[in-house]
Amino acid sequence: MFVDSHCHLSFPELHGRIDAVRADMAAARVDRALVICTALEEFATVHALALAHDNFWCTAGVHPDNEGLGEPDVASLQALAVLPRVVGVGETGLDYYRLNGRSVADMAWQRDRFAVHMAVAHAVAKPLVIHTRSASDDTVAMLRSAQQAAGGALTGVFHCFTETAEVARAALDLGFMISFSGILTFKTAQALRDVAAFVPLDRCLIETDSPYLAPVPHRGKTNSPAWVPHVAAELARIKGLPVEAVAAATSRNFEALFQLPAPPTEP
Repeated sequence: MFVDSHCHLSFPELHGRIDAVRADMAAARVDRALVICTALEEFATVHALALAHDNFWCTAGVHPDNEGLGEPDVASLQALAVLPRVVGVGETGLDYYRLNGRSVADMAWQRDRFAVHMAVAHAVAKPLVIHTRSASDDTVAMLRSAQQAAGGALTGVFHCFTETAEVARAALDLGFMISFSGILTFKTAQALRDVAAFVPLDRCLIETDSPYLAPVPHRGKTNSPAWVPHVAAELARIKGLPVEAVAAATSRNFEALFQLPAPPTEP
C-alpha cells in the first residue's frame, strides 16, 4: 500500500536488524522501499539489500556532503548505475549548509561531483535523487543547464523537501517530483505544509529518510520505513483526501519515476 521512496537501510541503526525492519514494514503495509547510496564504499551493501529482497531497489551515488571518501567519475558511477535493481542515481546535489569557513566558490568540488551524477543519469536514462540544502539556487541552475543540454531528458526527485514554494515551482517546472519526509508532521513545519498543499498530488512522493527524521508521534527515535504511513496521513490531511488515496497516488508516482511495475494485486 505504501512506498518509502528514500531510506538508508545500509546504515548500522537499521542494517543490523533488517529482518525486524522488514517485519515492521509488512505489519504497517509498507510494501516497497528504495535504499539510497551515499558513498562508493557503501554501494556493495546497498546493492546486496536490493538483490536479496524483491521489494527493495537501490540507487548509486555519492552524497554531496561526503568528503574524504572515494570520488566518482562518469565511468565508475555509470558501471554501478546499470547493474540490476539499481533504479536511480544519487543521492546527489549541493549542500552549502556546513561550509566550515569556506566560501561557496570553494565548493566547486561539490558542483563537479553533481555534474558527474547528472551526466550518468542522462547516459543511463535513470532519475536523479536530489539533495539540496542552503544551495537551491545553484542546484536548480545546474539542473536546468544539464536538462537543456540533454534535450529535456533528465528527471528525478527532490528528496526530503524543505525548501520554499518558489523552489518547489522550479522543481516542478523541470519535471521533477517532490518527496516529503517526517518533517511534514513537525509542529514547526507549517511553511512546509503550505508547500505540500501547493504541490500537485501526482508529483508527490513520500519517504522516511530513515534512520533520521522520525515523524510525529515517534520524533526523536530511530526512524524506520514502517513509519512512512505517518507522512502519508499528514499529506492526506493537508490535501483533504483519504490516506488510501495518497498511498495509491504516491505509489503510482514512484512506479512512474523509477520505471517499476505495480506490485501484484492482493487476493
